[in-house]
Amino acid sequence: MFPHRARLCSGRPSRRRSLLYASVASVVLVGATSSGTLYVKAQAHDAEGLVSSSVSRGAEASSGATTAMEATVESSAMPTAAASSRTRPSPVVDRDALLAEAVKAVAVEDGAAVSVAVLDVASGESAVYGDGAFDTASIVKVDILASLLLRAQDAGRGLTAQEKTYAAAMIRNSDNASATALWTAIGQAEGLRAANKRFGLRDTEGGDGALWGLTQTTAADQLTLLRQVFGEKPELSESSRAYLTGLMGEIAVGQDWGVSAASSGVGASEFALKNGWLPRSATGLWDINSVGRVSAGGREYLVAVLSDGNSSKEKGVSVVEAVAKAAVSCFDGD
Repeated sequence: MFPHRARLCSGRPSRRRSLLYASVASVVLVGATSSGTLYVKAQAHDAEGLVSSSVSRGAEASSGATTAMEATVESSAMPTAAASSRTRPSPVVDRDALLAEAVKAVAVEDGAAVSVAVLDVASGESAVYGDGAFDTASIVKVDILASLLLRAQDAGRGLTAQEKTYAAAMIRNSDNASATALWTAIGQAEGLRAANKRFGLRDTEGGDGALWGLTQTTAADQLTLLRQVFGEKPELSESSRAYLTGLMGEIAVGQDWGVSAASSGVGASEFALKNGWLPRSATGLWDINSVGRVSAGGREYLVAVLSDGNSSKEKGVSVVEAVAKAAVSCFDGD
């Protein structure tokens, strides 16, 4: 724009003027004489916060320039409004609050209790509702097989043919005799505890003796286990995970209810799960649980729903499925 650089001042600068050089925020071209000499005014806040200014002439304008002109040079230290808006953090979404609101809208029988944990795999965001401990019933079979696979890895071997037979029957058909055999193979509650320590489960306690179905767990712990099974920072090898998740994707017809209700697709490829159901002899009430992975709206979710105090299996299943849908809905529209 200018044929020569404007000089702000001449001679040796004072300390104040040196500070001015370091902090100039704008340079304004305020006028020109008929001879073409430009007058330049600089304004800035110096290091002490005071406004300083100086006026000099010495920039040559084109011949005949008589109209006042302005030119502003913005300091790189002063961000523009657009830059500020780009760096402004996005609002934080309280997923736990959204989940609590969604679950409270589900009709749960008096005396029954429910807890749920959900993870959006793509974003890594999760939410948990309820921190109470529940009987696992047959969902512990996922934990039993994960523990067996971990032991086999440590020993540098694959599963034996007999172990695979037990594993397939235990997960696909929820066969209890097979679960008991593998529960014994891992060392019962002590073996489960050792594996869960490595998996990151903090609030899961194996059932006494052969009572694997009375293992106590939380929804948050079950979500932690699902993250191991489906590959987030896993202790299990890729082949071990593929084997376990493959079985969870082949659940027998009639046992594929539960978190699968939250899937927006049709067919086994849209979900992988394990359910648990247990009538308590002392009360006649039902423990109904479901854990697994679902696909909905083009995204994947890990979901764990636990419940107890249900008056019937059917009512418990209905609650679990409604809560699974509510959990996934907390991420709709993201």
